[in-house]
Order: sequence, then structure tokens, then C-alpha cells
Amino acid sequence: MSWTDFFPLFISFGVTAVATGFLVPFLTKKKVDQTERVEGVKSHLKKAGTPTMGGIAILLGILVVTLIYMRTKIAIIPVAILTFGFGIIGFLDDFLKVVLHRSDGLYPKQKLALEIVVTALFLWVLTSRFGYSLDMIVPFHTGAYIVWPRWFEIVFAFLVILATVNGVNFTDGVDGLASSVTAVVAIFFTCMSVWMQGGITPITLAVTGSLLGFLLFNANPAKIFMGDTGSLALGGFVAGSAYMMRMPLYIPIIGFIYAIELVSVVIQVTYFKATHGKRFFKMTPIHHHFELSGWSEPQIVTRFTILTILLCFLAAKIG
Repeated sequence: MSWTDFFPLFISFGVTAVATGFLVPFLTKKKVDQTERVEGVKSHLKKAGTPTMGGIAILLGILVVTLIYMRTKIAIIPVAILTFGFGIIGFLDDFLKVVLHRSDGLYPKQKLALEIVVTALFLWVLTSRFGYSLDMIVPFHTGAYIVWPRWFEIVFAFLVILATVNGVNFTDGVDGLASSVTAVVAIFFTCMSVWMQGGITPITLAVTGSLLGFLLFNANPAKIFMGDTGSLALGGFVAGSAYMMRMPLYIPIIGFIYAIELVSVVIQVTYFKATHGKRFFKMTPIHHHFELSGWSEPQIVTRFTILTILLCFLAAKIG
């Protein structure tokens, strides 16, 4: 790569950093702020009033890069569709919650229906318009692909994409956590795209730059949160990049944090119902369990990010 190939990183970093700097006072003035649950982690109560929907700035940085490069690097288009599609769903959810003060945001059925539509659009564009197959690289087997019947590949893709998006969404609960972990994942996909000539480098660098720009304001103590606008969009980016690189089976490795956050919620709910009120964890998603066990927010972010870095190195090795 030449130094000019890193332009998307610096463009998105600058756009997001400047946009977030404007958003913080604007959203604070408009009272577009976070509401913390009384029954949640007590230390989070002091965060009430912190502006949210900062994901708008993240998406703006990615959008500028996408518009610049989409004609010459068309492989970024499917990833952008999934990123912005889920970002719009997150924006609608945030808008209903913090602007119109509808506590539930989008109803679960509405949210699921929109997510299915966006996922279906992505898969149609990927397979019909770009001619990509849904064959997947098998971890630990260099050059090996897994091929399933077409109907099963599509069903599996829906499950993987929706699970990934919701996993990233659950990860966004501690200052800077989702931003830090996903920045590492975006760097991993950048390296894989360069190595495998996947063509998605502009958008992976754009996401990296946007998250670094956002972290200037989102690191503990956060001055702004990304909200569902950001977390759902990042989930779409991770899943979209994985499918463009034929690496969805790598998501549980590089996205182990997303997976364990999602699984912890499933375990907690299942155990709670089976035992009529008992809890398996102190609180979920699992980062809250560690908070209640004495870990500080910076410790959680540092340890989860380090683990993600190590797992990305492992995934690169087994690829």
C-alpha cells in the first residue's frame, strides 16, 4: 500500500472528529441525552444527561469516504448498504427513544422486520448484482471453502448477520468499548482485504478512522454515546465485511467479544426463566457482570480490546 491508500483513514477521522465536536454541545442543548435505568449499574446513573446518537458522526465520516471511492472501489457498496441500512434502523430507534420520548423505541417486531429487509437487500445485491457466492472460508484449513445448499446458505447468512448486529449492539454499554473493539476488527479486515485483494479497504479504513475520531469524545469518561445509530451500523459493517471477504465463520473469533455479550444475555434470560427468577450472571450483557465484580470501565475496555487484538492475530494466522 502507498501512503495515498490511507487517505480514507484520515478523511473519516477528520470528518467524524469535527462532526462529533459539533454534536456534543448541539445534542446537549437539545436534550438528546442518555437515560440510565435505576435498576442498572449504580455507577452509570451519573451518565444520565450525556448526549447520545453520536453514531451520526461515525456514519458521516464513513459516508464521505464511500461517496469518494464508490465509483472506483465498487466492492465497498454492499458493505455500505448493510452499514447504513442498519444505521438508519438504529437512528429511528434512537429518535423515538430520546427525541420523541417513546421509551421502547421501535417495537421488537418493527425492528426485526426492518433488519430482515436490510439483510435481504444486502444479500440480493451481493449475490445477484455483484455475483458473489455465499461460500465461506473454513478456519484452520488454508484454501478450503464450505459450500452448502443455496437455501441453507441464505438462512445461515440471515442468522449470522442478525446475531452479529445484535452482538455489537449489546457490546455498546461501557464508555469506548464498542468503538475500541470494532476499531481493532476494522483493522483486521483492512489487512485481510489488502492481503486477499478484497477491494473493501477504503471502507474498512473509513470505519477505523471514524471510530478513532469518535473515541476522542467517547473514551471514559464519555462526553457522548454512539447510541443504536452507531452500534447497529457497526454490526452491519462487521457482518458485511465478513461476507465480502467470505469470512463469516471468523466472526466468532475476531468478534468473540460480540459473541460472548450476546450469549451472556441468552444464558441469563434462559436461566432466569428456568429457575423462576435466579440469575446466572450478576447482570448482562457480560461487561456489566465484570463491572459489578469490581472491574472499572477502563479495565474492561482495555482487557476486552487486548483480547480482540490477540484473537485477530490468531484469525490472521489460521486464515
